[in-house]
Amino acid sequence: MVCLGAVLFSSKAIFIKLAYAQFGVDHLTLLSLRFGYAFPFFLAIAFRQIRKNELQRVSLKDLGIIAVLALVGFYFASLLDFQGLQYISAGLERVILFVYPTFVVIFSRLFLKKSISKKALSALFITYSGIVLIAAEPRMFQSLGFIKGGTLILISAITHSLYLVFGGEMIRKYGSINFTTLGMLFSSVFVLIHYNFLSELALSKLPTGIHLNGLALAILCTVIPTFLMMEGIALLGASLGSIISGIEPVSTVFLAWIFLGETLSLQEFFGSLVVIFGVIMISK
Repeated sequence: MVCLGAVLFSSKAIFIKLAYAQFGVDHLTLLSLRFGYAFPFFLAIAFRQIRKNELQRVSLKDLGIIAVLALVGFYFASLLDFQGLQYISAGLERVILFVYPTFVVIFSRLFLKKSISKKALSALFITYSGIVLIAAEPRMFQSLGFIKGGTLILISAITHSLYLVFGGEMIRKYGSINFTTLGMLFSSVFVLIHYNFLSELALSKLPTGIHLNGLALAILCTVIPTFLMMEGIALLGASLGSIISGIEPVSTVFLAWIFLGETLSLQEFFGSLVVIFGVIMISK
């Protein structure tokens, strides 16, 4: 479950890059289709949780906290991610996003006063050594878009890690299914409001191909992997589940090679391996 969920999550960047290439669609439209099509599925899950008397336990105060976390960690992070993919390859996007567990460790220390072990510090050093190795690739200095895209993706990883750090208490109180469902519902509303205010083109008037891409992003890359990962981690435990999910960046690089013709330079490849190794150390 965790492995399949990780592969499906990693295919998100492939669908996004294909949509950009085939339809010339902008990042906000594509993001709106993703959340718009995902919304009814999470709404159905919310009604099921209500029938089980699960969501009634969520206080108004905590509902507001979850809404703010969704605004930062789902909506804003996804917006930056989709925008960043306009400038960098799908493989590098996944490698940069994959460093979010390191930010979780750092922010847990800064905001929650949790200690960092010597092994964790070593893992952090290894991870960021890999990022420096990737950043030192000559292409980074040849393209402003490359730097801009990488920066946007990195900020996306930071905002998502803040969502996880401060969402931990909500998950402990209400469970991951309730927290994720509410977070996705709020995020969908935020994205659709954003699109309604900034775009003059109705989503219903977009070509069928763009809608099919948005549907794939919603179902294959969002709804199904979200619950596969949660159920798999519930069976395995968070530590082992996190380690297995390390297949994500490898899967993205492989899929990008097949469907997009992307390749990593030797320096980027070794840097990516170092990053993956460091993140797996953090998870372990």
